[in-house]
Amino acid sequence: MIHLGGRDRLSRIGQTLPLYQRAAAGRAPVRFRLLREHCVALAADTFHDYEITGLGPFSISATSLPAPVPMARYTQFMHPPPRLIAIDMDGTLLPTNSQTISGRNARALKAAQEAGITVAIATGRRPAYTAPLLMNLGLRADTPLIASNGAVLSTLGGDVIDRCHMPARVARGLCGVLRPFGTVVFTFDRPGRGELVLEDLEAAHVRIAIWVESNRNAIEVVKPLELALVDGEDPIQGMGAGSITQMRDAERALKASEWAAECESVRTEYPARDLSILDLLPPGVSKGWALERLAARLGVDRNETMAIGDNWNDATMLEWAGQGIVMANAAVELQTLAKTRGWKQAPSNDEDGVAVVLEAALDKLALAKA
Repeated sequence: MIHLGGRDRLSRIGQTLPLYQRAAAGRAPVRFRLLREHCVALAADTFHDYEITGLGPFSISATSLPAPVPMARYTQFMHPPPRLIAIDMDGTLLPTNSQTISGRNARALKAAQEAGITVAIATGRRPAYTAPLLMNLGLRADTPLIASNGAVLSTLGGDVIDRCHMPARVARGLCGVLRPFGTVVFTFDRPGRGELVLEDLEAAHVRIAIWVESNRNAIEVVKPLELALVDGEDPIQGMGAGSITQMRDAERALKASEWAAECESVRTEYPARDLSILDLLPPGVSKGWALERLAARLGVDRNETMAIGDNWNDATMLEWAGQGIVMANAAVELQTLAKTRGWKQAPSNDEDGVAVVLEAALDKLALAKA
């Protein structure tokens, strides 16, 4: 609720006033202009709804706005414009069934960088599987990559900033727990063949054919897989892949095993393909953990940090960031969680939802500087 009273109200008629407020179900910058005694023009992010009430003779209704506007109430101060934006890849920045970032998304990424916003790509992919998709977009070499679900923090130019490993003995134990449920893969911190190790290439190809073909030159087959997990040669992370039912069962088996306390697991699901990925990480490691560390390095407050994602492996960074944005194509359960967490919703990945968010953030930044 916005209050303007007495002489202050009269003195501001005809002026443009920046008002930042937060909705009970989310956040958006709101700016309005008192045009006449009973007419108020309102502007905000294109993907937000808003209403201002309780102004007495200056109260706003849908009929007093320039165009019809769905209603939601804003009652508290809004976060400042974002200085750091972390963006997921698959299902968020990338269109469905495509490995090419759209022109609009690419332009928005570059424009955000040029405006002084740090754009970080946060993905479950390893750096070598991420960087080629970003190379021709005109992004700076120091663009941060939060890769392997937070286990590796590097730059687009290839400089490693931070990384952590899973002890080989833990990885060996996980093989026995997860083998009955689908394909198991471990990622090592070394270039070329052997960066990815699995024991059944044919089974992997049936389930994740695109991934296999894209990474074939890095894959080494070792059977049994435990032979590749030698003490002193610790992997960065592990991955289980199978149907949604298989990976849910695998996750339950892992949590009931002796290795539960020594391994972080996060599941992503793609219902249209009946595909699920169970990422295996050192304890405490996640996209949110890595985003917090990156923000600290940059001197950026969490309220100045935005995260955009569509799946369960994005939940920790959506939770940590002061400004969480969930894609419209996100799992129904995640969208339900978003409502309780105050995360806003962007258009889907096939509607250039990332660009919509970034363009709104740039408008907000320009508004703050005006």
